[in-house]
Amino acid sequence: MHIQNFKTFCDLVETKSFSKAARLNEVTQSAVSQQLKAMESHYDMLIIDRNQKKFRLTPQGTVLYSTFKEILVLYEKLNCEIQEMRNIVSGTIQISTVNSIGLHELPPYLKSFIKDFPSVNARVEYRRANLVYEDVLHGSADIGLVAFPVNHKELTTINFAQDELVVAMNPEHSLANKKTLSISDLRGEEFISFERDIPTRKATDEMLSNAGVDISVVMEFDNVETVKRALEINAGIAILPRHTVLNETERKQLVAIQLDNGIHVRPLAIIHKKNRILTPALRSFVELMKNSPIEVH
Repeated sequence: MHIQNFKTFCDLVETKSFSKAARLNEVTQSAVSQQLKAMESHYDMLIIDRNQKKFRLTPQGTVLYSTFKEILVLYEKLNCEIQEMRNIVSGTIQISTVNSIGLHELPPYLKSFIKDFPSVNARVEYRRANLVYEDVLHGSADIGLVAFPVNHKELTTINFAQDELVVAMNPEHSLANKKTLSISDLRGEEFISFERDIPTRKATDEMLSNAGVDISVVMEFDNVETVKRALEINAGIAILPRHTVLNETERKQLVAIQLDNGIHVRPLAIIHKKNRILTPALRSFVELMKNSPIEVH
């Protein structure tokens, strides 16, 4: 048995999916199935209860999974300790992030980190918020970057920044000449919104509801870039993080107006699995994001 077989098996158990386990380990689904059969042959016992419609381990399989997880944790800890003894900060960091953070908040941190640690390869994948959590929980990402973080018993959440929420619109909009706006000023306005499952949409809906303000949602999109394109054609207004519209406001394509004197903010956080042993590279990156506020341009 090789350590990679242990990881593939644990991924299979945690995702309950042969296809997902295959993708996480960059092998075919058939290879995962063959590894499982080879493991059952090696230990001369059934590991998965094939009489069940849903994926379910046999009691023997549960023991194997628990032991393999302990071995993987020890193996990961050993690798980290060896790197620390050799004073090495290298390897690959897998980052899963929502679009708005990845495009507008992350770049200056990455630039600074790569300058300090050029031997580290940072891979960034842009995902919907729910998939960022899934990536981290299933191990396809080392860390995730999310807005309005949700507490999860298997995750560690580290706040690293917050962004002011502003009202963004076309310069020709009737509200564009205002210096500030209150929530009540938005009553009856046509809105370009995020889709309902996106955390920033949930937060703004709650904000409006608490203030008793009804709006008309005329368009819904799954990412901030598409929302901004709709604003540029004056299809409505939107509540967006200030950093996401900096470029457009500088080019006078959009106007961003402070809302309720800047009291509404969007918290940003790093998430990783609680039992995850952070490599020197991961730890250095998390520390940079947590302790080095960087001005976004």
